[in-house]
Amino acid sequence: MIDLTKLGIDGLNAMQQDAAQAFRRHDSLVLLSPTGSGKTLAYLLPLLESLNAKVEEVQALVIVPGRELAMQTVAVARQANADIRPLAVYGGRPAMDEHRTILGSKPQLIVGTPGRLLDHLTKGNIDSSTVRTLIIDEFDKCLELGFREEMTAIFSHLPNVTKRMLLSATDNPEITRFLPEYRRLDYLDDSVSERIQEWRVDSPQKDKLETLDKLLRVCGQESSLVFVGFRESAERVGKFLHEQGFYASILHGGLEQRDRERNLFRFVSGSCNILVSTDLASRGLDIPALDNVIHYHLPLSEDVRTHRNGRTARWDREGHVFYIVGPEEKLEDSAIQQFSLSHAPSSVKSPKWETLYIGKGKKDKLSRGDIAGFLMKTGGLSPEDIGLIEVRQHQSYVAIKRTLLRETLSRIKGQKIKGIKTLFEVIRG
Repeated sequence: MIDLTKLGIDGLNAMQQDAAQAFRRHDSLVLLSPTGSGKTLAYLLPLLESLNAKVEEVQALVIVPGRELAMQTVAVARQANADIRPLAVYGGRPAMDEHRTILGSKPQLIVGTPGRLLDHLTKGNIDSSTVRTLIIDEFDKCLELGFREEMTAIFSHLPNVTKRMLLSATDNPEITRFLPEYRRLDYLDDSVSERIQEWRVDSPQKDKLETLDKLLRVCGQESSLVFVGFRESAERVGKFLHEQGFYASILHGGLEQRDRERNLFRFVSGSCNILVSTDLASRGLDIPALDNVIHYHLPLSEDVRTHRNGRTARWDREGHVFYIVGPEEKLEDSAIQQFSLSHAPSSVKSPKWETLYIGKGKKDKLSRGDIAGFLMKTGGLSPEDIGLIEVRQHQSYVAIKRTLLRETLSRIKGQKIKGIKTLFEVIRG
């Protein structure tokens, strides 16, 4: 059994428990559950239990719509079960490098985007004959992004698969095309809407920047995810907020992977309390304890609205959703309450944390314990002064109390961590 405390949770919710039992009993399974309900753990934990750590073959493939979700899923898998070797594959980097990694690490589980997985299967980089389990996470998002043909081709490349599972936040008639017969678990009626309070915020100008400014001042230090419709809008809104003194990051598909990692960590760790994003952040990304979802650009469909709003009110928490409505726009739901900005404060409050970059990672045998120990012993910090720590292959990030950052940097400057000399620098927007 997997120790759930390693994942920072006390237990599974009802949906996850039912899904785990159904995964063990049925060979063809569909799980329908709202965004934010914990679908990834619902399949990942029983999947990890089913894999044989002693067999150096790829036993399972997981299809996901984007690289962030691929990397995040692999990170959770490593945390949950250290005996299993998972690997993420995705576009934007040479497939040849990934092939070498597959040969060297001999993963039992591969999580990847549809196009890259199909590429590896077509070239024979992944031995399809050993794969027994195939899972599609965020099935509806994969369809939305146009991956129908790739997913169909992947199915045809896996003749020995005996267990299939699709997970989706919305029902879709395309499901039967991939799974003609299946056991269905439908939790879509278990909506999070009762825990979400929705508000309408009217903007007197077509350009909503001033209205957003006032709204974020009202939100104060709460975490707010601001959705925009375009990459250019994310850049423009992010720049404006930075100029007004807000602590904000941006996220969109045009950023370099390193910048996406840094910006997302700053937000999740609390080093900045505002993330301006395209719908890239509406699915899959693990952003726990999010207080507010703000629709700077109104959602174009009910599905988009559902997935955006699903970022808040996760794991039985409550959340707020704000729709900023311009003078020429119409909000279909007339029952949504009006929100007043007359009490917006003039000041912008600083977040509690700052992000420190460390130029070493897993490849250098660095662990979260090593980082925490170094910061306490050499940096003079207490456990309460250290926040979220994330160790990646070649670098690491750690949140440190903002008030102690300058003193900590002066103490660790030029020092070695685990006998290794490395770079320490502050990551800001």
